[in-house]
Amino acid sequence: MEYLVNSRQMKMADQYTIQEKGVLSLTLMERAAESCVRVMDELGMDLSRPCVVCGSGNNGGDGFAIARLLAERGKEVTVFLVGNSSSCTEETKHQMRLLKETGTQILEGYESGDYSLIVDAIFGVGLGREIIGRYVQVIQQMNEADAQKFSVDLPSGISADHGAVMGIAFQADVTVTFQTTKLGLALYPGKRYAGKVFVEDIGIDLTKAEKDSNLTYAYEREDYRKLLPIRRADSNKGTYGKVLVIAGSKGMAGAAYLNAYAAYMAGAGLVQIYTAEENRVVLQQLLPEAIVTTYDLYDQGELLRLLKWADVVCVGSGIGTTEKARKILRATLENVRVPCLVDADGLNLIAAHKKYLDALSVDDLVFTPHMMEMSRLTDLTIEEIRSSRMDVIKSFADQHRLTCVLKDARTVIASKGRKASVNLSGNASMAKAGSGDVLSGIIAGLMAQGMEGYQAAVLGTYLHGRAGDLARERKGTYSVMARDLIEFLAGAWNELEE
Repeated sequence: MEYLVNSRQMKMADQYTIQEKGVLSLTLMERAAESCVRVMDELGMDLSRPCVVCGSGNNGGDGFAIARLLAERGKEVTVFLVGNSSSCTEETKHQMRLLKETGTQILEGYESGDYSLIVDAIFGVGLGREIIGRYVQVIQQMNEADAQKFSVDLPSGISADHGAVMGIAFQADVTVTFQTTKLGLALYPGKRYAGKVFVEDIGIDLTKAEKDSNLTYAYEREDYRKLLPIRRADSNKGTYGKVLVIAGSKGMAGAAYLNAYAAYMAGAGLVQIYTAEENRVVLQQLLPEAIVTTYDLYDQGELLRLLKWADVVCVGSGIGTTEKARKILRATLENVRVPCLVDADGLNLIAAHKKYLDALSVDDLVFTPHMMEMSRLTDLTIEEIRSSRMDVIKSFADQHRLTCVLKDARTVIASKGRKASVNLSGNASMAKAGSGDVLSGIIAGLMAQGMEGYQAAVLGTYLHGRAGDLARERKGTYSVMARDLIEFLAGAWNELEE
């Protein structure tokens, strides 16, 4: 697994390494600088006219050390200190003295020039406030420069905790970060500002940070492979579970189709769709493998019979928010006794009737909101959620004892009593109607095979995103449709099975 640390956890790791393991802070600084210059060399970056812009903290110290290494090679380095010289840390002051010994001048402020490379070493991971004052103009000028751009540890202005832009941020082509990926580099817009990210081992001990209950991580391919449900040779359709898909109001057959088809492609043994009568014919034609049961008027007896039949229930996609839909959702939540996933209109109905949250009694419940649906559920603005998404999703999952899959450019998954994870697969081609319906079907199909909700959400979100990556490779960024995600799901499965 790859750990995604926030600023507090990284500070914890730094202090543990220095105070408990006895590694000098200056030693770490030297290693950081050396790794940055090595990456510059490996990428063939133009070092003919480098400019290094430093702050007064230890990120600035890294920058001064980088400038010294370049100067020792005979490079004519332009170096600026944009922080307050009286506020420099002792390590940074030491690096400034060493740099001056090479004959390199340290200039105050920042001036535009004909630079081949601009190195951003102003703030790093410690930034906890919005950038104001002269720093705004400096970063704007750096961004406007016609030069390659390189950030040390984290682009200045990006929050290490949630990837948000703190007023303004440096737009890097390359970022070298130390020891492990910062959470703000994995989440958007931080990921976009970081450019290509290289993680360099400089000897920081993460032992203490890894024990933090709020640590976030990303699964790697081998981790996903270990989650694969077993397919036995002596099995039948009943072995892999029965999924009840409650989806699709009049004119919304597509939502039910994508749910059910994805559940089958995720490995479920049998899928039954409960939908509006108007959708029967089209669904029978599109997906003859599914059982189709329909309603015209609300029939609680029929719904309860279907709930008893199911091993997993997937409810909400395209059901609408009418009174009929509300009754169906409420009866489902009050009577379901098997793992249940709620998506789309199901979440919108819950948001409009929050008392339903208090009546949830399912032991294994998964919610799959996108940002707007999460906003309705929590009464927070989308911006408030994005600026503290890890805290919001963990609090929501803990309070309601469920697994929450918060869909965004980087989907985050949290469950009560577990560390949150960030899914790193997927791309912008998937931003199409129906994509969320496919994800819900995949997760429900995995749950039908005996996977508990959190693991099904983690694996399902990866498979969904990876199918999107494979679809983009074949069809390009603009032409991927939701149904393509299901078709390319087989390729994502095959990669893990290999």
